[in-house]
Amino acid sequence: MLSVQQAEEIIFHRVQPLDAKLDAEVVDLLAAFDTTLATRRERILAMPVTSHLDFPHWDNSAMDGYAVRYADVEGCSAEQPAVLEIVEEIAAGKQPQHTIQPGQAARIFTGAMMPEGADTVVMQEVTRLSGSRVVILAAPKPQAFVRHRASYYQAGTPLLMPGIPLFAPEIAILASAQCPQVSVYRHPRVAILSTGDELVTPDRPLQPGQIVDSNQYAMAAIVAQSGGIPLLLGIVPDEPEALKNAIASALTSADIVVSSGGVSVGDYDYVDRILESLGAEIHLRAVAIKPGKPLTFATFKRGEALRRVLYFGLPGNPASSLVTFWRFVQPALKKLSGLAQGWKPMFVQARAGQDLRSDGKRETYLWGQMHLIDGGYEFQLAGGSHSSGNLINLARTNGLAVLPVGITSINAGEAVQVLQVGLPIGD
Repeated sequence: MLSVQQAEEIIFHRVQPLDAKLDAEVVDLLAAFDTTLATRRERILAMPVTSHLDFPHWDNSAMDGYAVRYADVEGCSAEQPAVLEIVEEIAAGKQPQHTIQPGQAARIFTGAMMPEGADTVVMQEVTRLSGSRVVILAAPKPQAFVRHRASYYQAGTPLLMPGIPLFAPEIAILASAQCPQVSVYRHPRVAILSTGDELVTPDRPLQPGQIVDSNQYAMAAIVAQSGGIPLLLGIVPDEPEALKNAIASALTSADIVVSSGGVSVGDYDYVDRILESLGAEIHLRAVAIKPGKPLTFATFKRGEALRRVLYFGLPGNPASSLVTFWRFVQPALKKLSGLAQGWKPMFVQARAGQDLRSDGKRETYLWGQMHLIDGGYEFQLAGGSHSSGNLINLARTNGLAVLPVGITSINAGEAVQVLQVGLPIGD
């Protein structure tokens, strides 16, 4: 049985981002905004973006005031002010009409283009008007309040690099740079199926001995939140042929296939045998994690380009299924989607709010809530049983406290590593 770290290394090493040439599409951010960009999942940039524009586009003023030659105002003061002739007024969006000569100034507003000849802006708070002249009462620094052309970005150089998600700042940059059409990775497709004769859908009456399938819907929610497209394939009975057909069909349409149940060693656990019959390379079958020990990870090669399809066979118990999905599948999905950074599991250090207990035999994950208190994290253990079959106290989970192998207790007030699976609750 592999350790969690060994399993992580095996899985993440075999996950490669979607191909930027084969798995990318060009989107028009402006045309798609109303119907697509505002409602769909985040997009990941697939190709570098450059712009033909400098930023700023031209020298401009960072302040309301007066555009001057520094040589005309150097050393001036309230006792010995500089008096300059105002030759024009320049508003934002207006092109200057004069070249500033010695002894001259231009009234200028924030964002307005600097006139030729001027190299400094004097803010209006240290000036006073005297007819058609301005009296400068304090000397500015050279080139004060001037935003120089190309000081933020030079045309033709890389503007945004691939592998980043396009959020509001990036979209603003692309719009400003007149780069509305960009190449983005398509959303990975994740086929999800549940196995077991005992399972029924939430809309059916429950008969004695039956269980409502919750795993499929929980996984679909995480997939969508992580930038993937969930393909819900429903419940597959514990029949080898039906399961084989379902998995084979999923492999033709998905980048990742996730099943829950059927990966243990019971008489009706067929998944591993079926994967082998379909040509899978099985890389792991069990992980020293609690909950979630029976876990299968396999890869398939499909199509002319030998596209690699990832397969995760997760335990059927709802807590086990969710914990292993958060720990292994979600990071794999994020890496596959093209994210260059930020796809790995995020661990933070918190203070334990209660005593945490484990048998120490496997790396143990205890679910609960992270609270942000006075700038630090505190982990509050969920009440009730932490059984792999108890789904109820998973509500509002945003963190999983980790007790490593060999550690049987972490006392209240001590530091604990927490796998962050949601936003912390603020104080």
